[in-house]
Amino acid sequence: MEALDSLYTRRSVRKYTSQKISDNIIKQLLKAAFLAPSAGNQQPWHFLIIEDKKILGKIPKFHPHAEFIKNAEKAILVCADKKLETFKDYFPLDCSASTENILIAARALGLGACWIGIYPKEERIENLRDILNIPKNVVPFSLVALGYTEIEQKELNRYKKERIHYNRW
Repeated sequence: MEALDSLYTRRSVRKYTSQKISDNIIKQLLKAAFLAPSAGNQQPWHFLIIEDKKILGKIPKFHPHAEFIKNAEKAILVCADKKLETFKDYFPLDCSASTENILIAARALGLGACWIGIYPKEERIENLRDILNIPKNVVPFSLVALGYTEIEQKELNRYKKERIHYNRW
């Protein structure tokens, strides 16, 4: 799939089939994640692959919008390592770019995916730290649910000319 097709047809997908995702696909998603831009090229991220259905099943107990993750084939938790930050407080931008790369790559590879917000909600951060044994210097940022889907992802036009300004407001 072409890059613009992936962008134009990407949607938040919350329904998945039972089809397995190969390790090769996960590796491709992670390669895309690592290629995201970051402040000063600091690349403060770590990625935790969640395959265990028991772990996925615990997430809706503390996250009110994540019930569907129980049916995901896998999930990728994008984390920021505060020890890797050379540009303080830019990790939300860096991890957002990395998360978006995963979403676009997932679409290009024929997967459905959905970004589940973790940061800045302390309860979500602390619960994931506890469940996944994440060190205190590492901040769980976003969770991307992944799976094959039968939902057709059509192109939508969200272009809004009235929100575009040149040179001045």
